[in-house]
Amino acid sequence: MKVLDLQCRHQHVFEGWFASEDDFLDQCRQAQVQCPVCGDAAISKRLSAPRLNLAAGRGESPLAPETAGPQGAEQAMQHAWMALAHRIVANTDDVGEHFAEEARKMHYGETKERGIRGQASQADAESLIEEGIAVMSLSLPVAFKGPLQ
Repeated sequence: MKVLDLQCRHQHVFEGWFASEDDFLDQCRQAQVQCPVCGDAAISKRLSAPRLNLAAGRGESPLAPETAGPQGAEQAMQHAWMALAHRIVANTDDVGEHFAEEARKMHYGETKERGIRGQASQADAESLIEEGIAVMSLSLPVAFKGPLQ
């Protein structure tokens, strides 16, 4: 198993696990490797050191990856964003293009209130806000649009 540090053209950094180098290259050629943040399929490998667990067997904890500095802070924010996006998807119903209609039904008591997500035009979103319905525009990672594992 190869664990690679990857990056999309928008500088989002993430980790990928592959059976081999050839497996990674094949998946990239078929656009199967995509950034979990933005869905970009233009992926490149980053330089990375091998992961050595030198403390194993001696009762010590293995060395943790470096999280100091700007890159560490950016990765921490990216991790926090992904965790939040995952939580939103897990705790809301996807109503798709019926977002404005469902939001109104809940606001006016026609249906039970629940967390929903979906798509609405700018005009629909502005209309909802004018009616006193709280909405928030949020672009979720493309990888979250399908079933979560």
